[in-house]
Amino acid sequence: MVEKTVKKLFLVLLTIFILTACNSSTLSFNEIEIVPDRVQKVIDEKNTLQIINIVDKDISYVVFRSKGTVTTDLETQGDTLIIKLDVTNEQENATEQHVYKLTLDPALDTINIHINGKSTTIDNVTGI
Repeated sequence: MVEKTVKKLFLVLLTIFILTACNSSTLSFNEIEIVPDRVQKVIDEKNTLQIINIVDKDISYVVFRSKGTVTTDLETQGDTLIIKLDVTNEQENATEQHVYKLTLDPALDTINIHINGKSTTIDNVTGI
């Protein structure tokens, strides 16, 4: 009898663990080398900072042009995602394009981008 109770308890705990894992955050932010064609077609070369949202999906692409080395970090505050882009080793050479794939967490409804610690205006937001 005790063995059945332990097995049931184990199954209940396992189910809770699996459901919790399925509902966990899907938030990710990674620089990509190969930009999908439909994204590449809407990138505006004149913009320093652009977001391209994929309609009906929790995926966006952040396009950032910089003359230096870019490091990234994410922070959440309540329902706001803060994307931190820090530029170092700036040089006078040609501007380099960085494209990041952002997989959003549905619990977050606001994106704020900081460049070198300062909140920055997004030049263009596009939906495809």
